[in-house]
Amino acid sequence: MTTIPIPAELPAARPVWRSRTSVVVVGSGAAGLSATLRLARAGVATELITRAALDDSATAWAQGGLAAVWSADDSAEAHVEDTLVAGAGLCDPEAVAELVEQAPAAIRRLIALGARFDTDATGLADLHLEGGHHARRILHAGGDRSGAEVQRTLTVAVRAAADDPGSALTIRPGTRLVDLLTDAEGACCGVRVLDEQGRIGEILAGAVVLAAGGVGQAWGLTTNPAGATGDGLAAALRAGAAVRDVEFVQFHPTLLAVPGERGVLISEAVRGEGARLLDLTGNPVMAGIHPLGDLAPRDVVSAAMQQRMAETGTEHCLLDATGFGETRWREHFPAILAMCRERGVDPVTEPIPVRPGAHYLCGGIAADLDGRTSLPGLYAVGEVAGTGVQGANRLASNSVTEALVAGDRVGALLVGDRFALAAGESVPRRGGAAVAAGGFTELRPVLDAEVGVRRSAPGLRRALDRVRRAPRTADTVDRAILDATNLHTIATLVATAALLRTESRGCHRRADHPETRAEWLGRTEITLDRTGRLATAFIPLPNRTEEHAA
Repeated sequence: MTTIPIPAELPAARPVWRSRTSVVVVGSGAAGLSATLRLARAGVATELITRAALDDSATAWAQGGLAAVWSADDSAEAHVEDTLVAGAGLCDPEAVAELVEQAPAAIRRLIALGARFDTDATGLADLHLEGGHHARRILHAGGDRSGAEVQRTLTVAVRAAADDPGSALTIRPGTRLVDLLTDAEGACCGVRVLDEQGRIGEILAGAVVLAAGGVGQAWGLTTNPAGATGDGLAAALRAGAAVRDVEFVQFHPTLLAVPGERGVLISEAVRGEGARLLDLTGNPVMAGIHPLGDLAPRDVVSAAMQQRMAETGTEHCLLDATGFGETRWREHFPAILAMCRERGVDPVTEPIPVRPGAHYLCGGIAADLDGRTSLPGLYAVGEVAGTGVQGANRLASNSVTEALVAGDRVGALLVGDRFALAAGESVPRRGGAAVAAGGFTELRPVLDAEVGVRRSAPGLRRALDRVRRAPRTADTVDRAILDATNLHTIATLVATAALLRTESRGCHRRADHPETRAEWLGRTEITLDRTGRLATAFIPLPNRTEEHAA
């Protein structure tokens, strides 16, 4: 029998200050900034909170590009098909079709704002190929600086909107989400935050847009920035929102494997240009495993690498791109080249040591592509949202594209509802015992070993038992306690959902259930019941077949 730990609560803290607005946006990546820009330009009173600087987000870290049908040699049908295949049967086909249809327009809006994407010698877009794609449809900027260009463009536009005379936009940098506020009817009506001075404040609002990013900091090796501690997902759960499919954590196959490093990503585009994955004896890892070889979907590549590492008793594989030469490395992947050399690896002359690491949460707060969640007044977009676009495994370079599309859509939706955005009064919520500062650090190796690329029932039970025994405190709320408490909640959710799904599908791999099973063609859903315990459910998808299960 498995004892599921009760997710940690945060102490009930009295606010020092309070403000009121129409919409609060939480997060300043591609999704949050796109929503904010749409709202600000329509004159909707908006407060944007971001836990660090305005330009500090996971979007800025993205090396890969933006997927969209951009060539006459490609088609919307092909992009949809590639996304569905990667999603292993759990994508929402309608949401995928909408994303693919709207992706080119979203990128053109970005270009109109000043974004500069790479072109070839003829002046046309320099389109790249990445894992799971059957056509060149990935737009890049600065070679491997695509996310930084998206972040730069949107940050400049949002700052200009805030500086415009008569602007109704307020930007609060250095402000951390603590909890969502709810009113007497159970609707979301604002946020409780920790501001730059370490004070608790409250912002009452008619709508809250969560664009708070991912959860990668729960694992020891991750591509995610330090802010990816699951703040939005944990707060939504505590407020009563449903979360779905959180067992599907995508592990990117190629993170630089050198001592002391937690998050140096080697972009999939390197393999798209011809680099090969090898084991330490020089044998190809992907030979005979998948028709796309080294460009198979990420879950397939990560699982194959993990198996080869286990078979050979090694801690990493090799990515061989020595055939590129110095010039090609400098022109196509200058940032990766510099990061590798800074860490003692020269990819021009030697293979890069790589291993899988936590990269992207395919599930999240249950939402549609417009951001609507199960909690009235709460909207979720970007990585924090489980919209059904990503299914059981995200297709490469669909994430920033989805963030742009969904962020703009939720902004447009709320502009249309602007006269219904009166903020209600919040009701007090019960407090509880948080996880002590630093209380999660020792759990990261447990998640790496038991809730990583390959899982099993005994390992997941061991992980949940260790999570249950995390040290607690009820004294205060500060940034370290927020980190530990929210990561504790993420670990509980992911391990619980992974234990529930007794099959292997997409980026959820069970060593004790290696087959994909038709009876699991559906979504896992988790909520908090009235006692504060997790309630799990499985929701079959009607009229769905295994046609696209990878």
